Amino acid sequence: MQEIDGAAESTSIPVTPESHFPIQNLPFGVFRPRSGGTPRVGVAIGEMVVDLSVLERQGLLDPAAQPANREPLFCRSSLNAFMACGRPLWSEVRERLSQLLRHDEPRLRDDAELRREALLPMSDVELLLPAEIGDYTDFYSSREHATNVGTMLRGPENALMPNWLHLPVAYHGRASSVVVSGTDLHRPHGQTKADIAPAPVFGPSRSVDFELEMGVLIGPGNALGEPIPVDRARDHIFGLVLVNDWSARDIQKWEYVPLGPFLAKNFGTSISPWVVMLEALEPFRAAGPRQDPLPLSYLRCQRDEAYDIHLEVLLHAAGTDEPVRICTSNLRHLYWNFCQQVAHHTCNGCNLRTGDLLATGTISGPSPDSRGCLLELTTGGRNPLALPNGSTRPFLEDGDRVSMTGWCQGAGYRVGFGEVTGKLLPAIL
Repeated sequence: MQEIDGAAESTSIPVTPESHFPIQNLPFGVFRPRSGGTPRVGVAIGEMVVDLSVLERQGLLDPAAQPANREPLFCRSSLNAFMACGRPLWSEVRERLSQLLRHDEPRLRDDAELRREALLPMSDVELLLPAEIGDYTDFYSSREHATNVGTMLRGPENALMPNWLHLPVAYHGRASSVVVSGTDLHRPHGQTKADIAPAPVFGPSRSVDFELEMGVLIGPGNALGEPIPVDRARDHIFGLVLVNDWSARDIQKWEYVPLGPFLAKNFGTSISPWVVMLEALEPFRAAGPRQDPLPLSYLRCQRDEAYDIHLEVLLHAAGTDEPVRICTSNLRHLYWNFCQQVAHHTCNGCNLRTGDLLATGTISGPSPDSRGCLLELTTGGRNPLALPNGSTRPFLEDGDRVSMTGWCQGAGYRVGFGEVTGKLLPAIL
């Protein structure tokens, strides 16, 4: 049994207090049974996946106002059709699903055949990319991260660029190389140039890094030329995922002037398979950092648009037996929140579309152990990370696996994201 705000709420599915997927969460994702079959939409609860295509086919998720001629939403290979429907329908489906999973609801609890068909052990399914991502934008919204990196490049007096405290800085990433957790990536090639070298060279990156981030998936988009006001941005956000924006720091250093990241970033971005909806995160809304100077009017919103989400990074170094936690941070440290990001992204009339991914940029905190990438943790590789087995890491080595996780802690339950994980493979020669 889990508790939320002092009220008991329990489910007929076994869920431990440490599980990321209690009845208070119900994150959406896309899966395929390992025994065969087509992809379809599911929801995680405990160690089980609820096959929503089965419940939909049985008429158990039908909202009262559902159009009779609507195409099925959940017998699909992505969440896009459901995400495009908007918050009222999301809430109706989530509420109906919550009712079906309660311990005192007999329809699913007592129907053995329905449970066999609709409830699948998570170990028996393959989790897939949850959305068709048409566009991907990566922000740079952590003041601590921007300050740490800027200090390395320009010194503490000029750490933040003049525009940073006035707008959410971002660049457009590559949607085609966004991959689901568990997808391993090869060390990328590119041009690099040592400070003392007369010319660049081409070859595998020697400074591959992870970046601890989170992201939102856009539900309904906006028409070209029609900005989304900051106070309506939440209506366009379906939910949140964990993000590892892999980076090649040596390639980045050489190529980013004058137009910014390119090959250093577009070789892979990993996201978690389960999308946690804003409704599940509502009890964990928190005040973000005080913004000074006050943003321009189109970016002004309540400070409680942050979320108290505990984040961790674990490194399973090649040749070692156990992963090591190397970073802990929290989403509440983020200076520019998701609503401000959406408002700024669209203030010029840019149209967001269903399935677009907006990531935060590295989420670093105020303490040394909350720095969300090796670039910060090792001061650009000059102070390598010491591991328990005696080895060190200025940056990632082939065979290293990086895993990120995050959760909100309630009274006897967690609302979590699972994990996003991936291994760095050798460069393809």
